[in-house]
Amino acid sequence: MMPTDRGSPPQAGSPPAVTVVDIIDPTTASETIEVLEQDVVMLESRPLRARRVTVRLEGALVVFHRTNLRVRTRASVNRDLVAYGVFGPRTKGTANGLPLRSGTMLAVQAGTEVSFVSERGYESLFALLSPGEIEAHLRGRQQEDSFRLPRGAEILHRDPTSVGCLFAWGKRLVDTATRRPELFNDRREARAAAQVELLEMLVTTLGAATGFQPPRSDRTRLARSRIVKIAEDYALACAGDRLFVTELCRATGVSERSLQYAFKETMGTTPTSYLTRVRLHRVRKALQAATRTSTTISAEALNMGFWHFGEFSRSYRDCFGEPPSATRRRSAADTR
Repeated sequence: MMPTDRGSPPQAGSPPAVTVVDIIDPTTASETIEVLEQDVVMLESRPLRARRVTVRLEGALVVFHRTNLRVRTRASVNRDLVAYGVFGPRTKGTANGLPLRSGTMLAVQAGTEVSFVSERGYESLFALLSPGEIEAHLRGRQQEDSFRLPRGAEILHRDPTSVGCLFAWGKRLVDTATRRPELFNDRREARAAAQVELLEMLVTTLGAATGFQPPRSDRTRLARSRIVKIAEDYALACAGDRLFVTELCRATGVSERSLQYAFKETMGTTPTSYLTRVRLHRVRKALQAATRTSTTISAEALNMGFWHFGEFSRSYRDCFGEPPSATRRRSAADTR
């Protein structure tokens, strides 16, 4: 008899099927995954202990995230993949201002940016697939007419029990892949079988619709999330300038009270406090990318609108647990 084909590992030069990354620095969150663009900002001054597990199947990916503190993540898929997300039993958070919790299902169109605010204990599981993979699977069931691609980012109102089953299945897959990555790294048939099972679970969940009607408050949350995004984009576009609330009101087209409400509800803090934190993260990225002679701490601080260097250093230490000089020394040593 011919030996059983155990399949083959991913091609040379491609990432392994299973990748486990423990994230302790928010500014490096995008460095180890090729299909996602992520910009992460910590909303608490505590050490970050997040984890991302990626399981690459035969044409689909399963991506698991968890975090130990409150963070804001702006994320988008940078390939022609749609994403379906489900959430763990202790999850609290929002996506574009809409609440996320266990039993919620989020569908995201390829290339759409979503702003997540994740509370402590957050766990998410996203399946990333090409539309063609889903449509081919549905054709086998003669159900292709029932499929609609998501438009932007949508909360899908599906049976919470079915959604919970999809999360539980994905978590088992991730736990197995974390403990025994060789089962997926070295076995193509295991990756293919897991992908078929993923599609079966996903199609079943997508078909389990409920009659739930989104509350009117969702429109308010979406509007406030858009206000925050406009303000953040404006702040980064005017990086070297001092920002005043009046300018933010003008950029967003809302009153000071509406601006304060939007940031308090979406980010849990004031506009100036949040935007200061965003700029601190940008300075850290610049210092990490610097060579010994390419820039200075004061230059990068000024580039992001920090004019009082003593106050900047204190804020930086509070945010990241180290002074900017320590970040600078480490990056200079790495480039020797």
